[in-house]
Amino acid sequence: MSVNGPIAEDVAEEAMRLLVTAERAGIPLRVLGGMAIVLHAGDDLHPAFKREIRDIDFVAPKGKGRRVAELLVAEGYEPNRTFNAMHGARRLLFYDEAHARQVDVFVGTFEMCHVLPVSERLSVEPVTVPLAELLMTKLQIVKLNAKDRNDVYALLLTHDVAGHDDETVNARRIAELCARDWGLYRTVEISLDRLREGLAEVNVRDEQKELIAERLGRLRAAIEAEPKSARWKMRARVGDRVRWYEDPEEVEKGGY
Repeated sequence: MSVNGPIAEDVAEEAMRLLVTAERAGIPLRVLGGMAIVLHAGDDLHPAFKREIRDIDFVAPKGKGRRVAELLVAEGYEPNRTFNAMHGARRLLFYDEAHARQVDVFVGTFEMCHVLPVSERLSVEPVTVPLAELLMTKLQIVKLNAKDRNDVYALLLTHDVAGHDDETVNARRIAELCARDWGLYRTVEISLDRLREGLAEVNVRDEQKELIAERLGRLRAAIEAEPKSARWKMRARVGDRVRWYEDPEEVEKGGY
Protein backbone atom coordinates (compact mmCIF):
# COMPACT_ATOMS: atom_id res chain seq x y z
CA MET A 1 0.00 0.00 0.00
CA SER A 2 1.33 3.42 -0.97
CA VAL A 3 2.26 5.75 1.86
CA ASN A 4 1.16 8.92 0.04
CA GLY A 5 -1.93 7.58 -1.70
CA PRO A 6 -2.91 4.91 -4.21
CA ILE A 7 -0.93 4.41 -7.41
CA ALA A 8 -2.70 6.49 -10.06
CA GLU A 9 -4.38 4.68 -12.93
CA ASP A 10 -3.23 7.36 -15.39
CA VAL A 11 0.47 6.87 -16.10
CA ALA A 12 1.23 10.59 -16.48
CA GLU A 13 -0.50 11.38 -13.18
CA GLU A 14 1.48 8.60 -11.52
CA ALA A 15 4.78 9.93 -12.89
CA MET A 16 4.03 13.36 -11.45
CA ARG A 17 2.88 11.88 -8.13
CA LEU A 18 6.18 10.02 -7.76
CA LEU A 19 8.16 13.16 -8.69
CA VAL A 20 6.40 15.17 -5.99
CA THR A 21 6.90 12.38 -3.45
CA ALA A 22 10.60 12.13 -4.32
CA GLU A 23 11.04 15.91 -4.09
CA ARG A 24 9.52 15.92 -0.61
CA ALA A 25 12.01 13.22 0.34
CA GLY A 26 14.90 15.28 -1.04
CA ILE A 27 15.54 13.01 -4.05
CA PRO A 28 15.82 14.88 -7.40
CA LEU A 29 14.19 12.36 -9.76
CA ARG A 30 13.66 13.35 -13.40
CA VAL A 31 11.56 11.70 -16.12
CA LEU A 32 12.97 10.44 -19.40
CA GLY A 33 11.72 8.19 -22.21
CA GLY A 34 8.42 8.50 -24.03
CA MET A 35 6.69 10.03 -21.02
CA ALA A 36 9.17 12.94 -20.99
CA ILE A 37 8.47 13.63 -24.68
CA VAL A 38 4.71 13.62 -24.05
CA LEU A 39 5.13 16.02 -21.12
CA HIS A 40 7.19 18.45 -23.21
CA ALA A 41 5.09 18.26 -26.38
CA GLY A 42 1.75 18.55 -24.59
CA ASP A 43 -1.16 19.39 -26.86
CA ASP A 44 1.27 20.02 -29.74
CA LEU A 45 2.12 16.32 -30.01
CA HIS A 46 1.25 15.35 -33.59
CA PRO A 47 -1.29 12.50 -33.92
CA ALA A 48 1.18 10.60 -36.13
CA PHE A 49 3.55 10.32 -33.18
CA LYS A 50 1.11 9.51 -30.39
CA ARG A 51 1.55 6.12 -28.74
CA GLU A 52 0.50 4.42 -25.57
CA ILE A 53 2.92 5.05 -22.71
CA ARG A 54 2.77 2.13 -20.30
CA ASP A 55 5.99 2.45 -18.30
CA ILE A 56 7.77 5.25 -16.44
CA ASP A 57 11.51 5.90 -16.74
CA PHE A 58 13.40 8.03 -14.24
CA VAL A 59 16.94 9.26 -13.65
CA ALA A 60 18.32 9.67 -10.12
CA PRO A 61 21.68 11.11 -9.03
CA LYS A 62 24.58 8.78 -8.41
CA GLY A 63 24.49 7.33 -4.92
CA LYS A 64 20.72 7.77 -4.49
CA GLY A 65 19.70 4.30 -5.63
CA ARG A 66 19.01 2.92 -2.15
CA ARG A 67 16.80 5.87 -1.22
CA VAL A 68 14.88 5.62 -4.49
CA ALA A 69 14.34 1.91 -3.91
CA GLU A 70 13.02 2.55 -0.39
CA LEU A 71 10.69 5.25 -1.70
CA LEU A 72 9.23 3.11 -4.49
CA VAL A 73 8.65 0.14 -2.20
CA ALA A 74 6.89 2.47 0.26
CA GLU A 75 4.74 3.72 -2.62
CA GLY A 76 3.51 0.21 -3.41
CA TYR A 77 5.95 -0.97 -6.10
CA GLU A 78 7.33 -4.50 -6.26
CA PRO A 79 11.11 -4.59 -6.80
CA ASN A 80 12.87 -6.91 -9.23
CA ARG A 81 15.05 -8.19 -6.43
CA THR A 82 17.47 -10.20 -8.56
CA PHE A 83 18.07 -7.42 -11.09
CA ASN A 84 18.35 -4.75 -8.41
CA ALA A 85 20.82 -6.79 -6.38
CA MET A 86 23.04 -7.17 -9.45
CA HIS A 87 22.70 -3.73 -11.04
CA GLY A 88 21.29 -1.44 -8.33
CA ALA A 89 24.24 0.96 -8.32
CA ARG A 90 23.39 1.89 -11.92
CA ARG A 91 19.81 0.78 -12.61
CA LEU A 92 16.71 -0.36 -10.71
CA LEU A 93 13.47 -2.03 -11.82
CA PHE A 94 10.09 -1.99 -10.09
CA TYR A 95 6.61 -3.20 -11.02
CA ASP A 96 3.11 -1.90 -10.54
CA GLU A 97 1.30 -5.24 -10.71
CA ALA A 98 -2.22 -3.77 -10.59
CA HIS A 99 -1.70 -1.64 -13.70
CA ALA A 100 0.82 -3.93 -15.46
CA ARG A 101 3.45 -1.19 -15.51
CA GLN A 102 7.18 -1.00 -14.97
CA VAL A 103 9.24 1.76 -13.38
CA ASP A 104 12.84 1.88 -14.59
CA VAL A 105 15.33 4.04 -12.67
CA PHE A 106 18.74 4.89 -14.12
CA VAL A 107 21.14 5.91 -11.37
CA GLY A 108 23.86 8.40 -12.29
CA THR A 109 24.19 7.38 -15.93
CA PHE A 110 22.01 6.09 -18.75
CA GLU A 111 23.66 2.93 -20.05
CA MET A 112 22.34 1.19 -23.16
CA CYS A 113 24.30 1.13 -26.44
CA HIS A 114 26.42 3.92 -24.95
CA VAL A 115 26.91 5.56 -21.56
CA LEU A 116 25.32 8.99 -21.19
CA PRO A 117 26.00 11.17 -18.11
CA VAL A 118 22.34 12.11 -17.78
CA SER A 119 22.56 13.09 -14.11
CA GLU A 120 25.18 15.81 -14.74
CA ARG A 121 22.47 18.41 -15.44
CA LEU A 122 19.41 17.35 -13.45
CA SER A 123 18.92 20.90 -12.20
CA VAL A 124 18.25 22.26 -15.71
CA GLU A 125 14.62 21.03 -15.82
CA PRO A 126 12.19 20.59 -12.89
CA VAL A 127 10.37 17.50 -14.25
CA THR A 128 12.37 15.82 -17.03
CA VAL A 129 15.99 15.52 -18.06
CA PRO A 130 17.05 18.35 -20.40
CA LEU A 131 15.85 18.01 -23.99
CA ALA A 132 19.41 17.45 -25.26
CA GLU A 133 19.90 14.44 -22.97
CA LEU A 134 16.39 13.21 -23.74
CA LEU A 135 17.12 13.28 -27.46
CA MET A 136 20.48 11.60 -26.94
CA THR A 137 18.84 8.61 -25.20
CA LYS A 138 17.21 8.00 -28.59
CA LEU A 139 20.11 8.92 -30.88
CA GLN A 140 22.46 6.54 -29.00
CA ILE A 141 20.39 3.53 -30.14
CA VAL A 142 22.30 1.58 -32.79
CA LYS A 143 19.19 -0.21 -34.11
CA LEU A 144 16.67 2.62 -34.07
CA ASN A 145 13.13 1.21 -34.28
CA ALA A 146 9.94 2.90 -35.48
CA LYS A 147 8.83 3.84 -31.95
CA ASP A 148 12.11 5.56 -31.09
CA ARG A 149 12.31 7.19 -34.50
CA ASN A 150 8.85 8.69 -34.04
CA ASP A 151 9.80 9.92 -30.58
CA VAL A 152 12.68 11.85 -32.15
CA TYR A 153 10.41 13.30 -34.83
CA ALA A 154 7.85 14.31 -32.20
CA LEU A 155 10.51 16.08 -30.17
CA LEU A 156 12.05 17.90 -33.13
CA LEU A 157 8.70 18.94 -34.58
CA THR A 158 7.76 20.68 -31.33
CA HIS A 159 11.17 22.02 -30.23
CA ASP A 160 13.84 24.09 -31.93
CA VAL A 161 17.55 23.24 -32.02
CA ALA A 162 19.89 25.96 -30.71
CA GLY A 163 22.66 26.58 -28.20
CA HIS A 164 20.61 26.69 -24.99
CA ASP A 165 18.12 24.68 -22.92
CA ASP A 166 15.05 26.94 -22.77
CA GLU A 167 12.45 24.46 -24.15
CA THR A 168 15.06 23.93 -26.86
CA VAL A 169 17.32 21.04 -27.84
CA ASN A 170 20.76 22.23 -26.79
CA ALA A 171 22.94 21.38 -29.80
CA ARG A 172 26.07 22.53 -27.96
CA ARG A 173 25.53 19.93 -25.25
CA ILE A 174 24.96 17.17 -27.81
CA ALA A 175 28.05 18.23 -29.74
CA GLU A 176 30.08 18.20 -26.53
CA LEU A 177 28.96 14.66 -25.67
CA CYS A 178 29.77 13.41 -29.19
CA ALA A 179 33.20 15.08 -29.07
CA ARG A 180 34.03 13.16 -25.89
CA ASP A 181 33.45 9.74 -27.45
CA TRP A 182 33.96 8.71 -31.09
CA GLY A 183 31.75 5.65 -30.60
CA LEU A 184 28.84 7.78 -29.45
CA TYR A 185 29.51 10.18 -32.32
CA ARG A 186 29.43 7.29 -34.82
CA THR A 187 26.10 5.96 -33.57
CA VAL A 188 24.55 9.43 -33.55
CA GLU A 189 25.83 9.96 -37.10
CA ILE A 190 24.14 6.75 -38.23
CA SER A 191 20.93 7.61 -36.39
CA LEU A 192 20.74 11.09 -37.94
CA ASP A 193 21.15 9.60 -41.41
CA ARG A 194 18.41 7.06 -40.78
CA LEU A 195 16.11 9.69 -39.35
CA ARG A 196 16.53 11.90 -42.41
CA GLU A 197 15.85 8.95 -44.74
CA GLY A 198 12.84 7.85 -42.69
CA LEU A 199 11.07 11.19 -43.04
CA ALA A 200 9.67 10.03 -46.39
CA GLU A 201 7.51 7.49 -44.54
CA VAL A 202 6.13 9.87 -41.89
CA ASN A 203 2.49 10.91 -42.10
CA VAL A 204 2.89 14.66 -41.57
CA ARG A 205 2.70 17.61 -43.95
CA ASP A 206 5.64 18.35 -46.25
CA GLU A 207 6.46 21.59 -44.44
CA GLN A 208 6.62 19.68 -41.16
CA LYS A 209 9.00 17.15 -42.68
CA GLU A 210 11.13 20.03 -43.92
CA LEU A 211 11.20 21.57 -40.45
CA ILE A 212 12.32 18.30 -38.86
CA ALA A 213 14.94 17.82 -41.58
CA GLU A 214 16.24 21.36 -41.08
CA ARG A 215 16.61 20.79 -37.33
CA LEU A 216 18.34 17.46 -37.91
CA GLY A 217 20.73 19.30 -40.23
CA ARG A 218 21.50 22.00 -37.66
CA LEU A 219 22.18 19.36 -35.06
CA ARG A 220 24.53 17.52 -37.42
CA ALA A 221 26.36 20.76 -38.24
CA ALA A 222 26.90 21.54 -34.55
CA ILE A 223 28.28 18.05 -33.93
CA GLU A 224 30.70 18.27 -36.84
CA ALA A 225 31.88 21.76 -35.86
CA GLU A 226 32.78 20.79 -32.27
CA PRO A 227 36.59 20.40 -31.84
CA LYS A 228 37.73 16.80 -31.39
CA SER A 229 40.65 15.56 -29.31
CA ALA A 230 43.66 13.66 -30.62
CA ARG A 231 42.37 10.55 -28.88
CA TRP A 232 39.00 10.93 -30.63
CA LYS A 233 40.73 11.28 -34.00
CA MET A 234 42.87 8.20 -33.37
CA ARG A 235 39.76 6.13 -32.65
CA ALA A 236 38.10 7.55 -35.76
CA ARG A 237 40.95 6.15 -37.87
CA VAL A 238 40.09 2.65 -36.64
CA GLY A 239 36.47 3.30 -37.58
CA ASP A 240 33.94 0.51 -37.90
CA ARG A 241 36.58 -2.24 -37.97
CA VAL A 242 36.19 -2.48 -34.18
CA ARG A 243 32.73 -2.47 -32.62
CA TRP A 244 32.04 0.85 -30.93
CA TYR A 245 28.82 0.12 -29.02
CA GLU A 246 27.30 -2.32 -26.53
CA ASP A 247 24.33 -4.61 -27.07
CA PRO A 248 22.07 -3.75 -24.13
CA GLU A 249 20.47 -6.62 -22.29
CA GLU A 250 16.75 -7.10 -22.75
CA VAL A 251 15.20 -6.89 -19.30
CA GLU A 252 12.24 -9.09 -18.43
CA LYS A 253 9.18 -6.84 -17.96
CA GLY A 254 7.17 -9.21 -15.80
CA GLY A 255 4.95 -10.14 -18.72
CA TYR A 256 3.83 -6.56 -19.41
